[in-house]
Amino acid sequence: MNLNGIILSLIILTPLAGAGILAVLPDRGRLQQWGALVVTLITFAMTLHLPAHFAEAHTHLVGDPILGSTYKYVTSFAFEQNKFWIPSPLIRYHLGVDGLSMWLLVLSGLLAPLGVLASWNAIASRRKLFYVLFLLQQVAMLGVFASLDLFLFYAFFEMALVPMTVLIAVFGRTNNRQKAAMKYFLYNFIPSAILLVGVIWIYAKTGTFEMPRLIALASAHAIPGSSTALWLASLAFLLAFAVKVPVFPLHGWLSDAISEAPTAAVMVVAGKIGLYSILRYSFGIFPEQAHRIAPLMIALGAIGIVYGACIALVQNDLKRLAAFSTLGHLSFITLGIFSFTINGLDGGMYQILNHGISGGALFLLMGFLYERYGTYDMRELGGIAGRLPWMVTLFVITALSNVGLPMLNSFVGEFLILSGAASTQLSAHPWLWATIATTGVIFSAAYLLTMIQRVFYANLGAVTAEKRGWDITAREHLALWPMVVLFLYMGVASPTIMDALLPLGNRLSIQKLVPTALTASVGTRPEASVAGGAR
Repeated sequence: MNLNGIILSLIILTPLAGAGILAVLPDRGRLQQWGALVVTLITFAMTLHLPAHFAEAHTHLVGDPILGSTYKYVTSFAFEQNKFWIPSPLIRYHLGVDGLSMWLLVLSGLLAPLGVLASWNAIASRRKLFYVLFLLQQVAMLGVFASLDLFLFYAFFEMALVPMTVLIAVFGRTNNRQKAAMKYFLYNFIPSAILLVGVIWIYAKTGTFEMPRLIALASAHAIPGSSTALWLASLAFLLAFAVKVPVFPLHGWLSDAISEAPTAAVMVVAGKIGLYSILRYSFGIFPEQAHRIAPLMIALGAIGIVYGACIALVQNDLKRLAAFSTLGHLSFITLGIFSFTINGLDGGMYQILNHGISGGALFLLMGFLYERYGTYDMRELGGIAGRLPWMVTLFVITALSNVGLPMLNSFVGEFLILSGAASTQLSAHPWLWATIATTGVIFSAAYLLTMIQRVFYANLGAVTAEKRGWDITAREHLALWPMVVLFLYMGVASPTIMDALLPLGNRLSIQKLVPTALTASVGTRPEASVAGGAR
């Protein structure tokens, strides 16, 4: 059997099977930790099959029934698995990836075992519940990135909400955890219910949930409905995804959820699902409406960058600082993708990957620091650089990665985003928003370097005066150094990763401009509907 044809199903089903196995195993010793680690490592190993065989799976041989010849063509999606599932409404088990979703699957696969290592000692009770929910969360994320059926995507999108809510409510660090969980659930569930209305409307108008065909119809301006109806449907999609990101000012759940959530849950979730969904579904199904709302989203992105940085600058709690730092970085990506320039889109997609790595490393280090001193309050820390030399070294490297130091990963994405924002034709004042966004880079350096100074180089605080702590252990080195290596690799060898993103960025940047006459026939032949975005 060709592994390319089933690899995506294996990637999704492995953590699901792992969750089932852990659910029946006893919660004693380190059994749950080792079980979760083995499952996540197997899943990660399978995701590495995707980049290794991406070019091969992207190219297909097609026989022409009229000419009797065989020719090659490159599809928009690789590793496709398309099976009949439900007859009415017509729902198919349709999986596939392009360059963006492929790298997001690999990133999710990488972060999961690192999250297990981060939770090794941090989760001391109810470990079975924690690791089962953690694996279910991974199933949902992998399903979101691999789905090419809109209904299947929605099922995984909603599934991702439940494990995260329970993880916050049960394993949050303060008495505020249940309130934070409820806020997170309501903020995300209500827009998702509106999204369901939009999904049903799309099916009623087109008779299909399949994304390749919907993208082809959208490119040909062939989705039926009035301009008002299309506009409202596009807003239903965008609202659900913007809250999930979150886009300023829809970030009300973010600080409480990140402050309370376990480290592993935060590092594998933040931002990726919402941003990917905007790129795949909002831009794919509603390109004209996305261009129409782009000026507002560009402005909100620029404002969110500065707002997140300024609020982070005055925080005393490390977790809340990281939450508003996350808002600033996700706003940067929002600015880039809504510029609808090639540089902005490519930089935004690259920065999604960068933030998953750099932000994940920052959350890891903060979690390790909390294990030593039992506090995230910077006023109680300080003066520990001499005691924990490896800890401060890795904190500084990670902070510089998040700032966007040249030669490190985030610099590439930020540079492309700023250049794309400055050249966009969708805003009346592109240089204004690009300039405002640039100040956010300065502010991010200010709050991250101030954090380093307060935590490691100030006078001893109340907690650090009593507890000596310990430096990075072998387990923690194992979790952190792969990310540090990626900081440098993605900073100096970005084309090796960026090449897979370029076709999607090119298509999205010109999608609205493609003449209807050139796309009217797309979707009339089965292979054409699959290859709607081929170059």
